Formats: sequence, structure tokens, C-alpha cells
Amino acid sequence: MNKLLTPAFFVALGAGLLAGAGIPDTLDAPNYKRLSPSLAVSGKPSKEALASLKQAGFRTAIDLRQPAEGVTSAKESVEAQGLKFVSVPVSPDTFTLEDAKKIEAVLKDQDAAPVFLFCASSNRVGAALAVIEYRRGRSKDEAIAEGKKAGLSSSAMEKAALRVMDQEPAAAAKGVK
Repeated sequence: MNKLLTPAFFVALGAGLLAGAGIPDTLDAPNYKRLSPSLAVSGKPSKEALASLKQAGFRTAIDLRQPAEGVTSAKESVEAQGLKFVSVPVSPDTFTLEDAKKIEAVLKDQDAAPVFLFCASSNRVGAALAVIEYRRGRSKDEAIAEGKKAGLSSSAMEKAALRVMDQEPAAAAKGVK
């Protein structure tokens, strides 16, 4: 057996890749969480945090806030760093399956990673991620639980996420993983 391909090699390789990802464990933003080496979520980041996304290792920022919530200034700050900015305005009344698909497409794009996904409190972020998890084959309960880990906190956004989940069968129900 090739001694380079031992389990210890894979652990060391994985640790190196994780360290190389470079997105921070903390950021000046409420409810900030690093969910993976390629995704962090939060509520509204400070102006300083937005201005330091490139330095923090991000390539893309997705803002789920409505236009009146400061999206234009966030867009300018992010794009001034040469990063990609994506706006997908979400509210409990307007959240759709198409919104979730737009977010999911960016998250699947390797060239976009690492991604910083945010809204005002991380509530809408959690709802969007819950729908994405459901589309990946999780049950509604499992998907909502994952959404809550990412910040889903209001009953209105939870109901919106469930409404959107009802617009399309889960991947597991369709035989897709």
C-alpha cells in the first residue's frame, strides 16, 4: 500500500484545505456563523465588516434584504473590493421557490465560493437554507432544524419556508440525492 494514502494523509490534507479556505470564524455581524469552509451567514454586517470581505477571504456576498434596508450601499462596498454581489430580496410575503433556486445556484458555483450570505438578522438566511436543504432531500422537519441553526427564528419566515417547500416535492421524494 502506498504510505502517502493513509488515513492520516487525508486528515492532514483536509486540515490544510480547511486552513487554506481562510474565511474567518468571527466577523463584526450579528449571528455570524461559519457553516462550512465555503459559506458563512449572518445578520446585517457592520460597514467595516462589509468593507473587509475580500480580506476575510470571501469572493461573493448574497444579500437577502429588501432595497430599502441598505442594499445599495452594501452592493457598492462589496463591488468596490472586486467581489461579486448578488441581491435576492426576500420577505415572509414574497419568498418564492425561484428565490431559493437563485441562492442555491450561487452556493453551488465553485467560482463564487467562499460565499457570505446575509440579511438583517439571519432569519431570512435560515429560511432560504431550510428550503435548499429540503430540495437536497431532507424532510421538512430536518430542513427547518438546519434553517434554525443558520438563524431562522420567526414563525412568519418559518411559515414562508414551509409554503415554498410545498411548491416542489423534496429531492428524496423524487428519488434524487
